[in-house]
Amino acid sequence: MKRMHVHVGVENLDASIHFYSTLFGSDPAVTKADYAKWMLDDPRVNFAISSGHHAIKGIEHLGIQVESADELAEVYGRLKDADRPMLEEGATTCCYAKSEKSWIADPDGVVWETFLTHGNATVYGDSPTLTAASLAAGSGTCCAPALQPERKACC
Repeated sequence: MKRMHVHVGVENLDASIHFYSTLFGSDPAVTKADYAKWMLDDPRVNFAISSGHHAIKGIEHLGIQVESADELAEVYGRLKDADRPMLEEGATTCCYAKSEKSWIADPDGVVWETFLTHGNATVYGDSPTLTAASLAAGSGTCCAPALQPERKACC
């Protein structure tokens, strides 16, 4: 079963953990010095926050987390059919997890990740430094792809 993924860059991790724990009515499933993640069932979402990894705070990227290789192949097929530049990152470590993933940006530059997690990692990420195609996503993070939007943001 697929799960929606949202990653938000925050300024104050402790204050944000307090806020989101109260909002969701549960504590994070994972807490690190620079990261927290809730694996919620209602709504079914992998909601992550991190500090110190993003130049711009707010929505870093959205995604679809799958639970099997078959689901991953299904979603990858849809990404390819979307007729947008796609970055097939493959096996990587990101956000304290080992995953297989690909990235795509929508026509307005909103970055989407599709991934299957294989296990935990002891580091935030060692994948290549990538930059996002969206003004809402930070640069220099492990978890945002180097995709070029069809149009450039002004100003």
